[in-house]
Amino acid sequence: MRTLRYSINVTLDGCVHHEAGLAPNEESMRYWTAEMERSDALLYGRATYQMMESAWRRPGTDTWPDWMREWEIPFAEAIDRTKKYVVSSTLSEVDWNAELVRGDLGQAVQQLKRQPGGDLSVGGVTLPLALADLGLIDEYVFVVQPILAGHGPTMLAGLRERIQLKLVDRREFRSGAAALRYRPTRTTT
Repeated sequence: MRTLRYSINVTLDGCVHHEAGLAPNEESMRYWTAEMERSDALLYGRATYQMMESAWRRPGTDTWPDWMREWEIPFAEAIDRTKKYVVSSTLSEVDWNAELVRGDLGQAVQQLKRQPGGDLSVGGVTLPLALADLGLIDEYVFVVQPILAGHGPTMLAGLRERIQLKLVDRREFRSGAAALRYRPTRTTT
């Protein structure tokens, strides 16, 4: 069965707004590129899909925009070519190597996990909360930023039940950020 991994940047006070943490740098983009390449497919909600598409989709000219730094291009290329599944009840169609996911979320994601292939990766705020509540996330990767944002959306706010996690990997960055990889501990009752 495929692993479903939730990966996100988060400040020390739990803020997951994409502009609240440290600005991307060459080291962090290498890390996120490697994480992207570990996934056969991405699972996004509408808002995250549209935000990522507007930033990272290869332009029709096949030339990356001038604002993109050379060390961002490998990430852009990796996300651009990766299969995407978009959970949305409001979009009628998607492109950018994507397909819509409709119907019962739990059943749809379980079906994706049963398909052959490598890992699935989920990003964003709302969709990961729903998937965590359903017990469908197999791994959590948090790049903890050494910042207190004091505002903004917080990670997994409203989680119905506590999820016990076990640290399985840690990587520190020169910026003071730390990538922490956790897996849920499965207890039987």
